[in-house]
Amino acid sequence: MTIQNNGPRKRLLALDTATAVLGVAITENGRLLHEINATGERNHSVHLLPIIEQALSATGTAAGMLEGVIVGVGPGSYTGTRIAVTAAKTLAWAWKAPLTGVSSLHALAWGGYEAGLSRQSGEDDAAAGVSGSGTDWIIPLLDARRGQAYTALFAADGKLPPQRLEPDGIRLMADWVQQLEARLEKAAAAGAQPRTLWFVGETALHGSAAALGLLPDKGHVQVLPYELEGRWVGYLGEQGPYSRVEEIHGLIPNYTQLTEAEVNLRRSSEGSLKKQ
Repeated sequence: MTIQNNGPRKRLLALDTATAVLGVAITENGRLLHEINATGERNHSVHLLPIIEQALSATGTAAGMLEGVIVGVGPGSYTGTRIAVTAAKTLAWAWKAPLTGVSSLHALAWGGYEAGLSRQSGEDDAAAGVSGSGTDWIIPLLDARRGQAYTALFAADGKLPPQRLEPDGIRLMADWVQQLEARLEKAAAAGAQPRTLWFVGETALHGSAAALGLLPDKGHVQVLPYELEGRWVGYLGEQGPYSRVEEIHGLIPNYTQLTEAEVNLRRSSEGSLKKQ
């Protein structure tokens, strides 16, 4: 996939900590200048700022050279998501730079899809048994425990960034698979069956044969373990359907669910009201 940007030179700082990977990248006009992807979710708060400084130094980028800050807003790890969003808001405010929030799942889908296409580049579609309209469906997966996953649905043709078909959300995988099966049947009936279903991200649990049920019988399925890379957050900020945040401090993470503390607090409040 060629990423084109014919506008004025635009250097961006991209960061995401919604997953187990701390991703930081410097991009310029759709071109990656430098990228650092560090694994270690519990240490994101410790390492984020030093890694940002390292990326800026490696590219000779002063704060005044940045045309914007792009941040993944989740969904994903509750604490992790807050770290990147808080840092991005602080830096954008201090540097007087535009701020754009993008979906971490959208970036995961794009990066995983590109990784899958690269791996598959030497294969012939006919030999692989692939059929369909030439459009692929991409289902990013992040484990949310209790049989749930943070997930969404995107479509792509290998030329443009993936386009959203279903919103980000936390879903029971058993129900989500059934919804995908029903959607596949409708697409097939309309003559628009996707060429391949790509499950990318944390696939060890939710991408297993047992988890996917009858989906492999209804379409060509590819499962690819993939860890988010910071560059795709930056590319989305440049190329995707996202726009800058007018009020920097109004940007909030996409948690998609209440934290355990918030659930307990709500239960406590509801119990107090019932006693009154």
